[in-house]
Amino acid sequence: MKRRDFLSITALGLGAAALPGIPILGNPVPLDTPWFSIDVAVKKRMADIALNEALSKGATYTDVRIGRYLNQYVITREEKVQNIVNTESFGIGIRVIANGSWGFAATDSTDNDSIAKAAQLAVVIAKENARLLSEPVQLAPQKGYGEVSWKAPIEKNTFEVPIKEKVDLLMAVNGAALKSGANYVNSIIFAVNEQKYFASSDGSYIDQDVHRIWPTFTITKVDAKTGKFETRNALSAPRGMGYEYLVPSESEKIKGVTSLYKNRYDMLEDATLGAAQVGEKLAAKSVEAGKYDLVLDPTNLWLTIHESVGHPTELDRVLGYEANYAGTSFLTLDKWESKKFNFGSKPVNIFADKTQPGSLGAVGYDDEGVKTGKWDLIKDGVLVNYQVIRDQAHILGLNASQGCCYADNWSDVQFQRMPNVSLQPGKSPLSVADMIKNVEKGIYIVGDSSYSIDQQRYNFQFSGQLYYEIKNGKIAGMLRDVAYQSNTQEFWNSCAAIADESDYRMGGSFFDGKGQPGQVSAVSHGASTTRFNGVNVINTARKI
Repeated sequence: MKRRDFLSITALGLGAAALPGIPILGNPVPLDTPWFSIDVAVKKRMADIALNEALSKGATYTDVRIGRYLNQYVITREEKVQNIVNTESFGIGIRVIANGSWGFAATDSTDNDSIAKAAQLAVVIAKENARLLSEPVQLAPQKGYGEVSWKAPIEKNTFEVPIKEKVDLLMAVNGAALKSGANYVNSIIFAVNEQKYFASSDGSYIDQDVHRIWPTFTITKVDAKTGKFETRNALSAPRGMGYEYLVPSESEKIKGVTSLYKNRYDMLEDATLGAAQVGEKLAAKSVEAGKYDLVLDPTNLWLTIHESVGHPTELDRVLGYEANYAGTSFLTLDKWESKKFNFGSKPVNIFADKTQPGSLGAVGYDDEGVKTGKWDLIKDGVLVNYQVIRDQAHILGLNASQGCCYADNWSDVQFQRMPNVSLQPGKSPLSVADMIKNVEKGIYIVGDSSYSIDQQRYNFQFSGQLYYEIKNGKIAGMLRDVAYQSNTQEFWNSCAAIADESDYRMGGSFFDGKGQPGQVSAVSHGASTTRFNGVNVINTARKI
């Protein structure tokens, strides 16, 4: 099955009963398989067959992606293991330009003849597509890098950790939650390894090894008297790391109401804390609707950044070329061309970055062979740039791609995908406690939950996991039934203060959907705790 099938669990608002039915990618393989890598020389030989065949049939440009995609899912509920799945997918995708148009073909048969036939088919498709062209593809210049490699700087390969060790951890997590008062708990470890080889007629041969991990859980507690229940999801962030992410370092622990770590995550501690907090949520008072100053923890703000900044700065959405899963964008080219569009207040500086260590989107080179980097999207509150790939760069007058092209599998064509998009920390020393003490009437929001946003990425509503009332500069207790409403421009213009770099943390999406046929990608969003003044808060409790 294709990874696009995972879109159904993007929000991870899964009921525990649904967990055994999570769809999987690729072909099942035995548990505790001794995972291996394919020799680079073999991949180069296969790539050269495709490159030479395509060019001989009339392609003016060719790139080849040889991919081996490994996935592992360990899924538990209370005292039971519900599912353990390993999958593997391997094949080759060939993209060409012929007669000024794109063509693409793929095959999972990697003998010489099958590779050559796939290259021939890609050229045939390009030439047929060219009949409908209004103008030819314009690729930004790209130098070849020769033979290079990049590996995620992991300390411990998740796929080499015994299944039993992962199961033991999840059973301990479940046990801790149940011991602390939870009625139900499910816990999961998702792991991904992308072994990707890229070659192009520009002269690049790029071998990359990408790792991602997402440990998560959902804890539920039921009020026996009323039958009402509350949940709390893990406050973990998926990361571009190995299994070392689940080995906490005391020196990196962030003190406060969350149980997060900057570069490590203590799943057991978070589950214990989460079970207690679910009980507090049941007893919390329902919020009174009105205007509040919001203090948003990075575990909440990352999702608002993703939806209100990440998606609307994708150039294909801006141009109306793409509308699937997230609509188009209100950030039209005239706003960028004016060089003065007021996206947010002056402290708002938002950047794109494909190099951030430990992030989900970190790679050395994108799926067009472009070396990745960092650039500004919003500078001092003003829209200054978008996200572009090689065949879009000329539209903005750029002479190079920004390196944010990606395909979720060898069998899918690569296209523009969101890089890591993050909010710059404040420049002056400012802690979360300092920020709270300056708020008279506010709410401190931790964790992400349900949301909605319109097809232009403008009007929106977001909720969270935990809500703490702020009165006269102090935390006054927990609230529930909270959601905040605004529009993108109004919201970011209400940004009044951003904590400094010491509070900077990354959240992210493991399964971000886009395209038709749909693909998913993984992307991180960093921020420090941020205050937004005078934001409208509604009460979400169902009235009977």
